[in-house]
Amino acid sequence: MEAILFLAHTEADGSLARPALEALGAAKAMAGPCGEAPLVVGLVGADVQAAANAVAGCGAARCLGVAGPDFEEARYASDAAAAEALCKTAAATVVIAAGTTRWCRVLPGAAQRLGGRVDTHVTGISATEGSLSVTRWYYRQRMEATLTRKQRPWIIVLDPGCHTPWTGKAGTAAVEPVAVDLPEACRRTTVTGVQAPPADQQTIRPDAELLFVAGAGWTKTQADGKGHATEAAGLIQDFLRKSQASLGGSKSVVDLKGEGQAVIPFMTHLNQIGQTGSTPRHPKGLSTCCHGEEPHVVGWRFVNERRAVNLDPNCGWARGKADVLYVADAFEVMRKVNALLGEK
Repeated sequence: MEAILFLAHTEADGSLARPALEALGAAKAMAGPCGEAPLVVGLVGADVQAAANAVAGCGAARCLGVAGPDFEEARYASDAAAAEALCKTAAATVVIAAGTTRWCRVLPGAAQRLGGRVDTHVTGISATEGSLSVTRWYYRQRMEATLTRKQRPWIIVLDPGCHTPWTGKAGTAAVEPVAVDLPEACRRTTVTGVQAPPADQQTIRPDAELLFVAGAGWTKTQADGKGHATEAAGLIQDFLRKSQASLGGSKSVVDLKGEGQAVIPFMTHLNQIGQTGSTPRHPKGLSTCCHGEEPHVVGWRFVNERRAVNLDPNCGWARGKADVLYVADAFEVMRKVNALLGEK
């Protein structure tokens, strides 16, 4: 019988973020089919009591915690030691964690220390009595693979947005403290501050209801024979501010800066969708001035509702790759949309 450990780190306010609750939902769903495997909660942070209380109703057999100032900020040495200690204390054979930047950086090393194996970017977990497998995508999300492993412990890092988050009543949890002795060599890295754009300038919002994707057409010559990249940037930024949508870009538009062409100033490679860029999982997506070539569409595989604006009725989006295609000028469409949003 498996012994399952749900591993999570707290946020700055001591809570658990949505990806962590998704991982807990996956761990709960896996525990029953695996012969009623015992579920253990393992938390890391400056103070884990509030997070433990928030998931007290999940039915875990134990709640373990590594807490203290050394574990408040993300740091490889301390996080790896904490993960290792929690896994050993729980005697876990399977570890489920969210695919946050903090855990993705640390857990492969922790698996090496434990003599186990790790799979990251997992998109699904299937469990039956005596059988456990995971699914993930390869080759730019074109191929889906199903994996099983005999080695234990098996650390499974679940991509955010792939599972229904756990919801349940809060309570009062009894946290068993797990001591981690950190030598001075593990404290050399310190966080001196955080640099982040103002909230109204943030363009990447993973939890947004809508993903707005801009293509290179925004920077090209328009009907009047001139380029209007500055106006395009204003229209897009106005829409993002009013709708609180997340911003994506095709590979062609994010590459323009390196080619010395007119660019959308706030568009970077971090916004890239498809063709080795991110694979978004927003409920809705709107693509503008994009031809929708296959690699770009592959990046949209998990967007539930896809709409596009393009002047060309024969573009890639018109050939069955979008749920709705607007054959129109994106500049005119977005001016009207921004005006309507401004009235609300």
